[in-house]
Amino acid sequence: MSVNGGAAGAAGQFDALDDSKVTKFQWKIMFVSGMGFFTDAYDLFVIGIVVALLKPEWGLSTNQVSLLNSVTLAASALGAIVFGRIADMLGRKKIYGYEVLILAIGAIASAFAPNYWFLLVCRAVLGIGIGGDYPVSATIMSEYSGKKPRGRMVGLVFAMQGAGLLVGPLLASLLLASGLADDTIWRILLGFGAIPGLAVFYLRRQIHETPRFAAAGGASDEAEAAIKAATSGSVSSPRGKKTVAESSAKVPQSAADGFKMFLRHRTMLLWLIGTASAWALLDFCYYGNSISTPEILALLNPKASLLHNTLIQLAIFAIFAVPGYIVAILLLDKTGRRRIQWFGFGMMALMFLLIGLIPAVTQNALPFILLYGISYFFTEFGPNTTTFIYPAEIFPVEVRTTGHGISAGAGKMGAFAGAFLFPDMLASSWGVRGAEIVAAVVAAAGLLITVALLPEPRGRSLEDLAEEAKAPARRELEHAA
Repeated sequence: MSVNGGAAGAAGQFDALDDSKVTKFQWKIMFVSGMGFFTDAYDLFVIGIVVALLKPEWGLSTNQVSLLNSVTLAASALGAIVFGRIADMLGRKKIYGYEVLILAIGAIASAFAPNYWFLLVCRAVLGIGIGGDYPVSATIMSEYSGKKPRGRMVGLVFAMQGAGLLVGPLLASLLLASGLADDTIWRILLGFGAIPGLAVFYLRRQIHETPRFAAAGGASDEAEAAIKAATSGSVSSPRGKKTVAESSAKVPQSAADGFKMFLRHRTMLLWLIGTASAWALLDFCYYGNSISTPEILALLNPKASLLHNTLIQLAIFAIFAVPGYIVAILLLDKTGRRRIQWFGFGMMALMFLLIGLIPAVTQNALPFILLYGISYFFTEFGPNTTTFIYPAEIFPVEVRTTGHGISAGAGKMGAFAGAFLFPDMLASSWGVRGAEIVAAVVAAAGLLITVALLPEPRGRSLEDLAEEAKAPARRELEHAA
C-alpha cells in the first residue's frame, strides 16, 4: 500500500489545531454531524413503537417482529463498513452527506409501505444510510478538534442521539393522543425520520476536507485552509473560492489495503478487537432493551395502554438517559474514556443483575423503573458514548474511518442480535428477568474487554496515538534491518 506519510511526518503542522479552543466553525461541524445522529437514533428506536401498532394490524408473528426490529441494524453494519472504507480511500468530504440521502429514501419509502416485506426492505435501505453516517461524522469531528476538547466535541456529536431518543416517544405520544388512526400514526412516525437528515444535507456538502486527510493526501493548501477555518472560525475556501470545492487529496490504496494494515500491526489489531467487541457487547444490551421497551413495559403491566407505556419510556429517557449524556460530555476530557467505559459497563451489569435476580423488582413498577433508568444513565455516561469516540481517535488517518466502520459494524451486529433475541426471550419462560440476566453477563464482558485491550487517548494528539499504534511493528522492522 502506498500511503503518503505527510500527516505523521508533518505532525507539527497540526499544533495550532491541537492547541486551539473550540471555535464557531467547530461548533458548526458538531451541529451538522450531530443532526445525523439525532436522525439515526430517532429512526432506529421509533420502530419499537411502530411495531406495537403494526403487530395487531398486520397480524405479525414474534419472528416477524424480531426481524423488523433488527433488520435496520444488520444493514447499518454493512453501511458502516462500506462507507468507512470508502472514506479512507476517497476522502471524508467526497461522500459526506450522501449517506443521509440513502437514509431519507429508506424513511420516506417506509412510510408508504403496503405490506410487511416492502417495509422490511425499506428499513434495510434506511440502515445502510445510518451505518454510513457513523464513521464519517465521528472522524470529521475528531480530525477537526483540538486534543484537549476532542472527547467533548466528538461526544457532543453522538449525544444528539439523546434528542432523537426523546423526540420519537414524544411525537408518538402526541399522535396517539390525537385520535388519529393507528395506520396513519405509524406512517407519520416513519416518514418523519427523513426530515432532519435532508435539512443538513447542503451544510454537509459545504464542509472542507479534514486537515488530516488533506495533508496525508498531498493537498497541503487544503489542509492549511481547513486548519485556518477550524482555528479562526473562518469559512473561507482554498484558493480564495467562495464555496467549498471537491478535494484534490488522494491517498492511494485498494479496498483490501486498509484491512491488511490492521493485520500487520499487532497493537492496532488488538485495539480494533477492543473497540469492535466492546461496541458489539454494549449494543446487544442497549438496542435489545431499548427497542423492546414497549414490550417489556406491556409484560409488566398488561392492562396499560400503549400511550401510557410510551409516556413511561419517554420519562425514562428524559430523567435518566439525557443526564447521562450531559455528565459524559462534562467528564470525558477530565476523567478519560477508558475509566468511564469500564465503570459504565460495570454499573449496567449490576442494574441488569438486580432486575434479574430480585423477583419483586419486576412485580412493582417503581423499583423496576428506578433500576432500569439507572442502567440507562450509566449506558450514556459510559460505553454508549465512549465506544463511538474511541475508534475516531486511536487509529491512523489512512485507516481511521475503516477502523471506525468495522467497530460500528460490529456494534450494529451486536445490536441486531439483541433486537432479534430480546422479543424471543421475553416471550419465552425466561421473561424479563431472564433477558436482563443475559444482558448483565454481556455487560460484564464489555468491562473486561475495555480493561484488557483499550488505551487512554485523553489529551493526546491523533498523530501521537497513530505512532503508538504502529510502533511495535516498526521496532521489529528496525531490528530485522
